[in-house]
Amino acid sequence: FTLRVLTVADLVKDYTAVMGSLRHLQQHFAYCAAHSVFGPSWPSPDLTLMEDLADLGWHEVEFRKRSSFTYTVVDPADTECLGCVYILPPETCHAEAEVYLWVTASAFANGLDDQLFEAVRSWLHSHWPFRVVAFPGRESS
Repeated sequence: FTLRVLTVADLVKDYTAVMGSLRHLQQHFAYCAAHSVFGPSWPSPDLTLMEDLADLGWHEVEFRKRSSFTYTVVDPADTECLGCVYILPPETCHAEAEVYLWVTASAFANGLDDQLFEAVRSWLHSHWPFRVVAFPGRESS
């Protein structure tokens, strides 16, 4: 997989990934509904393409402002969205950042969730300035 900045140009791939894994993602994020990014039932089964476009635009602006960082996880050919990684200011803990990640149902079945989690955890430890990072629903470090 490749991790790169999520932009509005990823709309179709992102929307396809989210809506194609709706139940998987709702179950995965049930634990973190308190975070404002996800809300109580993210993703909504009624999510429209235009609403997803607005979300991606918001993530892109926040990245440029350096207030939060959202990455898309794509296959090596960059033809399919396999998931996302969110590095956010903490809302629910005393860490310096909260990190959420997800992969599609099919990528989860192929073991990508564990691989992505380990890669992101290692990357944050070696390349980011955070001393304390929380992975709500997974672990705190």
